[in-house]
Amino acid sequence: MTRHECEYERWLNFADQETVKELEELRGKKEEIEYLFSQNLAFGTGGLRGVMRAGLYAMNIYTVGAATKGLADYLLEHGGKDRGVVIGYDSRLHSEEFAKTAASVLAACGIKTYIFDELRPTPMVSFAVRHFGCIAGVNVTASHNPKEYNGYKVYYEDGAQISPEQAKAISACINSTDVFSVKRADFDDAVREGKIVVVGKDFDEIYLSKVIAEQVDPAALPAVADELKVVYTPFHGAGWRLVPEVLHRTGLKHLYIVPEQAAPDGNFPTVKSPNPENPEGFACGIELARKVDSDLIVATDPDCDRVGVMAKNKNGEFETISGNCMGGLLLDYILSAHTKNGTMPPEPYAVKTIVSTDLANAICEKFGVKLYEVLTGFKFIGEVIKKSEEAGHGSFILGFEESYGYLKGTYARDKDGVVASMLIVEMAAYYRQKGMTLIDAKEEMYRTYGYFAEYTENVQMQGLDALVKMRETMARVRKEPPKEIGGKDVVRLADCLMCSVVDRRTGALSGTGLPPSDVLAYTLEDGSRVILRPSGTEPKIKAYFLCRGKTREEADACLASCRESFGALLR
Repeated sequence: MTRHECEYERWLNFADQETVKELEELRGKKEEIEYLFSQNLAFGTGGLRGVMRAGLYAMNIYTVGAATKGLADYLLEHGGKDRGVVIGYDSRLHSEEFAKTAASVLAACGIKTYIFDELRPTPMVSFAVRHFGCIAGVNVTASHNPKEYNGYKVYYEDGAQISPEQAKAISACINSTDVFSVKRADFDDAVREGKIVVVGKDFDEIYLSKVIAEQVDPAALPAVADELKVVYTPFHGAGWRLVPEVLHRTGLKHLYIVPEQAAPDGNFPTVKSPNPENPEGFACGIELARKVDSDLIVATDPDCDRVGVMAKNKNGEFETISGNCMGGLLLDYILSAHTKNGTMPPEPYAVKTIVSTDLANAICEKFGVKLYEVLTGFKFIGEVIKKSEEAGHGSFILGFEESYGYLKGTYARDKDGVVASMLIVEMAAYYRQKGMTLIDAKEEMYRTYGYFAEYTENVQMQGLDALVKMRETMARVRKEPPKEIGGKDVVRLADCLMCSVVDRRTGALSGTGLPPSDVLAYTLEDGSRVILRPSGTEPKIKAYFLCRGKTREEADACLASCRESFGALLR
């Protein structure tokens, strides 16, 4: 009998009745048994993420319990017993159950735990870690993944996600934990004994005060409140209560919530994927927006850390504003307001990920603002904020990533769909006063800074050896880098795993200035860039195309040719 078959039999002997019933249905299915029982679900900087089902390589109460025991062991080694852990969760199936499982394990380990009384936006966990002075935080969410998935995201004492080094150490603790030996306290008893503290709506007021303090122009929205109309959808998720609340408090009168998507529901019945990056998810919102003659549609993902927007164009149709474009709009709006009002803070800086638009570089250059570029993941944006505060200089303006994540303010260290929704609506109000829509503002921005066209392509790896295929593909491209992409010479090659940059025109060698990471970046002769990296949560390679041109047509043509030629390289 193989090791994974032995593990399968062990689960049949020790798991609860409901799990055993599910496991019995696997009898005779050798490939599925091998897939689910040959290895643990990988724990990385994004924590855990997987399909909810029985097995080691899946999300269930046993793997969540083992992950929490591993985390507890790590925290106890680092003096975390008395400082506590905050736990939050979203609307996904089993999220509350997994959150309470985690709280019960921590309580059994003698670690004080704070848990929200119901689902909350992800950034509230980041904020709560800092507010309560905890050593760590856990959020049970799989962000925008399909309904079958759930996840387990870990934050550290600064409110940012854990570092790669911490993830490696915690993973070692988890891998040495037997899923059936994890002790749990009785949740209700632990609450009565004060080992678990339930965080209620009073905390929402503290959080909302921090969000509202980040308004750029508090007068903008009230000035057009009688005219501006906004449709909002939480995609059945955690933004359902606080996003409408902050919009109303900042002056929005005409807010229409998509009724079919208003209530939290982990089945996400109205969308194939609850991802604000996918236009098809906006179908219900568009229907309502046309009915009420709305100016824009705002959507947050299930854990409410990301925001997608569609705005009405001059033809009355609703047009998607990409994450890259919205990052540019917000950055330009905030910096323009500071310049106009003479309120630019000392040593201003912004932060974006290396796979996000180079439009930000042009905007920061115009306003004389320092721009930091970091590896993919908001935790790296949080690191820049932390280092700036520790050094005692620098004023944080905005952090963003191309995948619809934004943060203004230092109260949290993760992207925040609540503050972003507030700022986007405020910005729409500002431009409405000028007789412009957000689509008009976008066009004006491109006329000012040049035209940028971006696209992210996901190359999915299939089969049980999907992760091996992903690594092999990256190794092949690293060994044989392209000399040209889309008919343009590659003039600069950055290998972030080797921390090296080669200028192909001069032969000069330099460093990336970034931590080691499996990322390959190619800069073309016109300044366009193509970046390649493996996903940290799924067996796929992500290719980012960041193209530019003097006209929209030129930028779009560059994007099309780069996608075609580079796509052939990956297949």
